[in-house]
Amino acid sequence: MNRYFVKASKFVLPGRVASEGYLEVIDGLFGEVVSEVPEDAEVLDYSGCWIAPGYVDTHIHGFGGHDVMDCDIDGLNEASVELAKHGTTSWVATTLTQPAEEIMAACAAVFEAVEARDDDFVGANIDGIYLEGPFFTEKHKGAQNPDNMCDPNVDLFCDWQEAAHGLICKSAIAPERDGSTQYCTTLHEMGVVVALGHSDATYEQGMAAVAAGATAFVHTYNGMSGLNHRNPGLVGCAMTATSTYAEIICDGMHVLPGAIQTLVNARGWEHVVLVSDCLRCGGMPAGDYFLGDFPIRLTGGLARLKMADGTLGSIAGSVLTLDQAVRNVVEWNIVTAEQGIRMASEVAAKSAGIDDICGMMLPGRSADFNVLDTDLMLVDTFIGGKQVQK
Repeated sequence: MNRYFVKASKFVLPGRVASEGYLEVIDGLFGEVVSEVPEDAEVLDYSGCWIAPGYVDTHIHGFGGHDVMDCDIDGLNEASVELAKHGTTSWVATTLTQPAEEIMAACAAVFEAVEARDDDFVGANIDGIYLEGPFFTEKHKGAQNPDNMCDPNVDLFCDWQEAAHGLICKSAIAPERDGSTQYCTTLHEMGVVVALGHSDATYEQGMAAVAAGATAFVHTYNGMSGLNHRNPGLVGCAMTATSTYAEIICDGMHVLPGAIQTLVNARGWEHVVLVSDCLRCGGMPAGDYFLGDFPIRLTGGLARLKMADGTLGSIAGSVLTLDQAVRNVVEWNIVTAEQGIRMASEVAAKSAGIDDICGMMLPGRSADFNVLDTDLMLVDTFIGGKQVQK
């Protein structure tokens, strides 16, 4: 039996923050937080630090030069190793609006990457697949290719889910497309989250999708019909639809802090999910990259579409990591440290329907946790009780 204790000042546990104690880790699983340990116990001393659940990124396309759509098994696992160095212990591999056969190949590759890991692998867990598209509309396409967009199709989804061996946990649609309400209802019955975004839907169309089973919103504000006093749009839905979750990209460029504050005030932090929407250029130097079919340029910490004449177009995604997102929302005085941590772990996992396997420090669950200093800077990360090497 491999047993040790982690000494710290604060532990972010389900329902409370415990102070000054020791977290037991047994054979890579969480034990209890106790006030005393045996005299001969191995103790990792992180006095003055927070022990928090590992971050769960539920909307992320890639990292460290790798993208989910590459269908590269080794690349997916290399991205997982690099993500773990930034405190992300679980991620939901996110696809793009590409041809159906390419999405199917990506789903199969994600499953194969998970299966290829052995007991010595230490990297972020891939705990699901998120289909960002192709069921979108062109007006708010962002960096999604409109040539591949189509109406929601349950048969297509089932083909992808078969290739993924059941890993798909979330699928995004534009609710104004034909067949949306039936798609929402069917996937809800399957236990798969439907998210709304890349859409010019009216408030009424958005709410109809929520009534049919949709429970999330794709990077709120970005790529959706805005809030207007005579047409609340999809942003209005995200702010008012109870029992749903709103993703938000908190890099300070996709959405300004005042708008983030507005969303948190409207929904409560318990329903706002910190996501990165990070691309392959995350963790990489400034320069030119590709996102699906489109060339992009990373400059000034932001990725934009690169137009044929060399000018830069709309925002294509971020290079954000969740550890930075948590620090941002706390430094902007939008939420407390505890709330920010939970928005990137517990709330995120709940929003994607994967809170049964990640997002909380529960006894018997894989010991995936972060050690944070008083400024919420990452000190160390552990996955399955093993320390991530930086």
